[in-house]
Parts: sequence; C-alpha cells; structure tokens
Amino acid sequence: MVFSSMTFLWIFLPLVFALSLVIRRPKFQNILLLVFSLIFYAWGEPTYVFLLLASVILNWALGLCIDRYQEHKKAFLILDIVANLSLLGYFKYTDFFLNTVNKLAGTSIPLPGIALPIGISFFTFQAMSYVIDLYRCQYKVQKDVLNLALYISFFPQLIAGPIVKYKDIDDQIMDRTRTPEKIASGFRRFIYGLGKKVIISNLLAAAVDKLYALEPSNMTGLMAWAAAAFYTLQIYYDFSGYSDMAIGLGRMFGFEFLENFNYPYVSQSIREFWRRWHISLSTWFKEYVYIPLGGNRKGTLRTYVNNSIVFLLTGLWHGASWNFVGWGLYHGFFIIIERMGLGKVLKKFRILGHIYAVLVVTIGWVFFRVTSVRQGFAIVARMLTPWRYTSSTAVFAGMVTTQTILAFVLGLFGCGILQQVFHTKLLSGAAVKWKGSAVEALYLGVVLFYSIVLLANNTYNPFIYFRF
Repeated sequence: MVFSSMTFLWIFLPLVFALSLVIRRPKFQNILLLVFSLIFYAWGEPTYVFLLLASVILNWALGLCIDRYQEHKKAFLILDIVANLSLLGYFKYTDFFLNTVNKLAGTSIPLPGIALPIGISFFTFQAMSYVIDLYRCQYKVQKDVLNLALYISFFPQLIAGPIVKYKDIDDQIMDRTRTPEKIASGFRRFIYGLGKKVIISNLLAAAVDKLYALEPSNMTGLMAWAAAAFYTLQIYYDFSGYSDMAIGLGRMFGFEFLENFNYPYVSQSIREFWRRWHISLSTWFKEYVYIPLGGNRKGTLRTYVNNSIVFLLTGLWHGASWNFVGWGLYHGFFIIIERMGLGKVLKKFRILGHIYAVLVVTIGWVFFRVTSVRQGFAIVARMLTPWRYTSSTAVFAGMVTTQTILAFVLGLFGCGILQQVFHTKLLSGAAVKWKGSAVEALYLGVVLFYSIVLLANNTYNPFIYFRF
C-alpha cells in the first residue's frame, strides 16, 4: 500500500485516524498504530511481515542483552550488526553476488530469485541505529517490545523513510502532544507531498519510462537530455513528496520527524547536495560509517578513502546492481575533488558552482535510472555530443505530452527557485502571510481535489523508492 493510493486515502487513513482520536491513552494508541502499521506492511506482501517482526524481536532482545551484560556489550553489538546485515544481504544481494560470480568466473550457478521485501533497507538501518546508539549509552533501553515494534514499523516512515533515529522520538513514544494545530499542520504537509507525488512526479514518470525504454542507439541528443531532465525532477518529487507525506502523517498522530530534504537542486557543490538530499540517509552513513572509520581526523589520504567507502556503500544501499555502485562512486569522486581544491573555487563563483552541481547530479541520475552501466554511458554520450545524434525512428512529441511539459515547468520552479524568491527581504512577508491563510487553504483544496481526480482516472502511479 502506498500513500498515493485510493485504498490508503479513502479507507486506511480515515479509519486509523478516527480510531486514534477515540483511543487517547498513549499505551493503547501505540497498540492501535502498531496493528495498523503491520496491516499496512502486510497489504503488499503478507509473508514478509514475519521478517519485519523477526527484525523487531532480534534488535529488542540484543538491546536488552547490551543493557544487562555491560561487560559483553561489544560482542552483542557485533552480533546485532552481523545479524541485521546478514538478513539485508541475503534478501537484497544474494542474486547480485551470484550473478557477478557467474560473469567473472564463467560459471552458471542458478540464481534463487529472492524477492526483495519492501522497505527492508529502511527498517534495517533504523533498527541498527537503535542498538548502536544504545551501545553508546545515548538513552535507556526500551524494555517494552511493543513500543520498539512501533518505532521500527510505524507506517508513515516504514517503507521509504525518513530513517528515524530512536533518540529523536524516544520521548514521543509514550508522551507526545497532539493539538488541533499540529494535526492541521500534518494534513497541510501531507497534501503538499501528495501533490508533489501525483501532479508532478507521476506525470513526468510516464514520459521518462517511454524515453528510457528506447534503445540508446535510437535516442537523439534532445531525447537523452529530456529523459535526464525529466527524471531529475521525477525522482526528487517522488521521494521528497513521499517524505513530506510521512512527516505530515507523523504530525497527525503526534510525532515529529526530522526533515529529509532541503531543496537539494539549489546546491552549489556535491558536498552541499548531500547535505540537502535524503538527509536521514547521509546522516546515518556519517554517524555510523564515516566517523567510526576516522572521518577526516586521520590525514588527507584516509579521508578520501573513507569518503570512497561511504559512497560505495551508499550506491550499494540503493540497489543490488553495478549501475548503483557506479552512481555512488561517481558522487564520491566529485566529493573528493571538491576536497582537493575545487570546492574553494566553487565558493568564489556561485553561479558556476550551481551549474556544475546541477550538471553533475543530472548526469549521475542517468546511471541511477538505467538498468546497466553500458546503457548509462551510451545515453550520456548522446547528452554530451548531441550534434552527433539528431535522427530517430521514435517520435518525440508522442512521448512528451503537454501535461509533461507543464509538470516539468511547475517542478522546475518548485524545487527551490520560488522558495528562494519568497525568502528575499522584499517578499518574505508575503510568504509568512501565505502560510495558514484562507488562500493557502483554497490552494490545498485544489491540489487535493486534482490529485484525487488523477488517481481516480488511473493515472500512472509508480513509486521509485519501493525497490530500496
């Protein structure tokens, strides 16, 4: 089940929200939210709900062991990390590993074809962060397995984040404030996210899929650039829209999640991009991989190695395929050359820095979207030398509709341009007046109505981060 589905919007959300208003005691409300979260997860794949519960019990039990047997807590931490990564590795990377062995060794080991449980990367990292921070004595152990189960499986952030750290919502689990203003703010944020997902991302997705379905040899330079540009906005509005909906849903039930996006396409370097894009993931790797490896404290060469490891793992986290690995290392390469001196140049020439960041990110998304590294290089070659590729048997106008162009223009202005304009001294007052005004309420009503109309008309409704 996804937030942008009619089942969720018309049945699941109204039902759980109404019941949560009736059941006010935190203990019983937590049980209610846990039950509905498990139903939410089991809706798409009932079998794997047992995997989710196994993950909960595993991390709860080892957390208790760390708390009780302090003299052996490092051993329990290692056991927890190995167990979590083994589960993630088996379900996500077994086929990838065997397929790589077959190609390198010329063998024909049969692939088991293991189905990827939805959201396993998200809930595994979230569960691991609980045990790691418990080991670091950042909070007391959660002895109630139901409360820990709610933390790991809470439906707003279960399948696509943001990755919530236990220390950020520890107090909220049993003592949270739920005011009419907070609920209204949650609905407001949810509708903004729904509009981003349905009105912009979904409309771009149809054109993106048609363009990337072409053989690279049948792509013109224009088609290659259109595919890359459309996908750059599609993935942002897909994922940031989902994060907005998750944050909004959390507020409706009294929880406050940290922001996951901060207009990443206004960045002037790749380092800045990763401070603004998927903030919960980049923070996770910083706290639990980069800093433990030594960060930038052990010399220049070690810093570069640590950066490379982090971005190799970042790429691998996103998918069991070499194009994801390449995408991660590609970003790591630019992080390193910015540390080597390019970053100082970019700070002096801000417009140049912005153009550089947008180009690097857009080209990187090509490798993220394709199914093979070879396909990625072929498309990028057409982007960088468009004059060599001007003919195609495909009709560009048949793949890119007026709706696509309108969604692209809206998306272009909405990914940071308008926000920066309204944060200037001249218009900052207008931005303040807009928030919570009757005009904004009318606007949100139109966004909600149009989103539902599109969904009711069976508008193409993919979700990119389901596979992670």
